[in-house]
Amino acid sequence: MVSSFALKAVTALLAATPATAFLVGDLQTETHPKMSWQRCTGKGGSSCSNVNGEVVIDSNWRWLHVKSGYTNCYDGNEWNTTACPDNASCSKNCAMEGADYSGTYGVTTSSNALTLKFITKGQYSTNIGSRLYLMKDSSSYEMFKLIGNEFTFDVDMSKLPCGLNGALYFVSMPEKGHGAPGAKYGSGYCDAQCARDLKFVGGEANAEGWEPSSNDANAGVGKKGACCAEMDVWEANSVSTALTPHSCSPEGYSVCTDTSCGGTYSLDRYAGSCDANGCDFNPFRVGVKDFYGKGKTVDTSQKMTVVTQFIGSGSQLTEIKRFYVQGGKVIVNPEPTIPGMTGNSLTQEWCDTEQQVFQEEVYPFNQWGGFSSMSKGMDLGMVLVMSLWDDHYANMLWLDSNYPTDQDPEKPGIARGDCPTSSGVPADVESQSPDAQVIFSNIKFGPVGSTFQQPA
Repeated sequence: MVSSFALKAVTALLAATPATAFLVGDLQTETHPKMSWQRCTGKGGSSCSNVNGEVVIDSNWRWLHVKSGYTNCYDGNEWNTTACPDNASCSKNCAMEGADYSGTYGVTTSSNALTLKFITKGQYSTNIGSRLYLMKDSSSYEMFKLIGNEFTFDVDMSKLPCGLNGALYFVSMPEKGHGAPGAKYGSGYCDAQCARDLKFVGGEANAEGWEPSSNDANAGVGKKGACCAEMDVWEANSVSTALTPHSCSPEGYSVCTDTSCGGTYSLDRYAGSCDANGCDFNPFRVGVKDFYGKGKTVDTSQKMTVVTQFIGSGSQLTEIKRFYVQGGKVIVNPEPTIPGMTGNSLTQEWCDTEQQVFQEEVYPFNQWGGFSSMSKGMDLGMVLVMSLWDDHYANMLWLDSNYPTDQDPEKPGIARGDCPTSSGVPADVESQSPDAQVIFSNIKFGPVGSTFQQPA
């Protein structure tokens, strides 16, 4: 699977910029939207208590300006070379502002629900996509230990067409973010793509050697990347969905340089030490084409409940199971119809089989530790990420169409959804679906069997 996290904002005065080793500006107060969730202890959702949390937007979206005025330190897809001739100078010369969550970024909360709008036209900018983190308090991310537990949430995918991804996932990023002002301003992101589109990596700016994107007016690639293990609980639109762990070595936050990062942002995708593809379970990809989508068994025109169980004991993950609840019915993940594949959950055996049946020449999930690596990443504690994005690297075809596009769609593993291969071009998605949005709500977390009534 290909993942890309080049979410961006088209800006005028407000530049969606990051960095955490920066001064804090005084033009916009940072006030995190409140979002409650539930911690469960009993059986079948019988004993769940509210937790008062909050969310913060990633520092990559924030306005970064010269501390003595309004001049952008990052404008469009380029750094201001006067303010940021090198990484260290950015820390001295630039200030990062708080966020106007609803007005600038299209992010709103209501009780236990988070709404992410795709395009938001603000006073100073047009914002595209967003990435949010769940917080324990105003300066710390909520850290989840997934092994032996289940994570449940409701989601409305009805307004997400081909080419978009409403994602909910976990990464092994630091509890306090990186540098100052830390997690309060959404710093410290990392993932299994060893993200190099970040304007801040490892406690300083990523300005040196920055290369503006050729097809995205707001993004670019720096010399440094931020790597860590990633558990994609939910990458989806109204057409397709994928459940995908990504191994990494080491599992925790680490910094890579240039093409040695591998992943989406490097010429050699497999040069790094993280699994850029993942071991996935996509119902369409394993031959069950009538399971997920509008009017299908799991009907994406309606809100649904998604349950993911992380089976294991101690620090060892052994299985990842998926259930859906919709219309009062519990829907079990489907059995594959592709010959040679059996089972409806993710295990190390499943991943080994996927590599063989899909004839994957390179399978970095196993190369970088497989389930053993995911166990270590989860044992570190993981941060919950919720995002909405479009894909300037592969048009999201890896999720919802035939991919790679030069392969026979009848070959096992190539067909991933029924979107045409011409779909997902960001310029088209942005012009044709400006009102797209995703709503995540009713999050519950606790021991396996505690958040919903599992069928006998």
